[in-house]
Amino acid sequence: MSLKHIPLNDLHIALGAKMVDFAGFYMPLRYTSEREEHLAVRQSVGIFDVSHMGEFFIKGEKALDLLQYVVSNDVATLPVGKAQYAYMPNDVGGIVDDLLIYHLAEKEYMMVVNAANIDKDWQWINHYNTFGAELENASDKICLFAVQGPKAAETLQKLTSYNLIEMPYYAVRRIPLAGLENVIVASTGYTKKGSGSFEVFVPNEYAREVWEKIFEAGKEFNIKPAGLGARDTLRLEMGYCLYGNEINDYTSPFEANLGWVTKFTKKFVNSENLLKAKEQGVKRKLVALEMIEKGIPRSHYEIYSLNQERIGEVTSGSISPVLNVGICLGYVPKEFAEIDTQVYIKIRDSFAKAKVVKLPFVK
Repeated sequence: MSLKHIPLNDLHIALGAKMVDFAGFYMPLRYTSEREEHLAVRQSVGIFDVSHMGEFFIKGEKALDLLQYVVSNDVATLPVGKAQYAYMPNDVGGIVDDLLIYHLAEKEYMMVVNAANIDKDWQWINHYNTFGAELENASDKICLFAVQGPKAAETLQKLTSYNLIEMPYYAVRRIPLAGLENVIVASTGYTKKGSGSFEVFVPNEYAREVWEKIFEAGKEFNIKPAGLGARDTLRLEMGYCLYGNEINDYTSPFEANLGWVTKFTKKFVNSENLLKAKEQGVKRKLVALEMIEKGIPRSHYEIYSLNQERIGEVTSGSISPVLNVGICLGYVPKEFAEIDTQVYIKIRDSFAKAKVVKLPFVK
């Protein structure tokens, strides 16, 4: 199957991006180095083209009814103008996908889903739409730019009359931006709360124009284009789950620490069985591990007890560009999940010591 190209594919190649296959899309991995792009986002501002993500609009009188049934969180508590993290449970105790829901207006929501799961998610939602909600899959019509870092708000502020500096965390607005009206802008993203994370949803036909205006606005802050490599290390420093790594169709949301977005105040797909699973408790937990000894943990590396008994596996790992130490996420039996518990990670043929730490890695 041929790879899908995002609308600004040629621009990224012209910017010198190393392009790779990611979730069936030809995507920029890095432009210079992952470390440089990561630190640009942490210290100033970077812009990611994440137009491979999927966008579904759910509208009408029955929009809320459908969302309440297919997602884990309580969408009824989500006011207009705010965003909510959730997942869609499947009927075997696992996770169809994790996602963000944006309440755009009365009876109008937007759901942003992972690129690899667009088709699966769309079929899943339609299967359960016995309520008659109005659905639109706009994934092929929208470019998504993540503008992140402490100078992100100042950068975007030059392009709008709306006060972005005062925009609360996890909010969404339709605002004038870069000469366009009613651009969907959300204060969500992968960098830490309050450090300036914005996601800008732009119709494909205006994408290049808006990208270039954002770039021009960020010049004084030395804005950098950033690829999926930096996005992943930023995600890891925050300890966020990545679908396909930490969570999948067979992962218990309680093992993955997603109980906080599992609300039993309503009935939803497989809610009865999930409630039983919560009451029974879990045998393993997703933990954050920081290396004590030198080494870079990678996905699928084995985790061992200090008695060198294999107890788990790394799901995501790298070196933290901010801490300059190896960090990772992985599943271990719950008796090894306490903060400061020491374990070994097998790196090639040697055992390197690590300890369980509290998230996020970068405070």
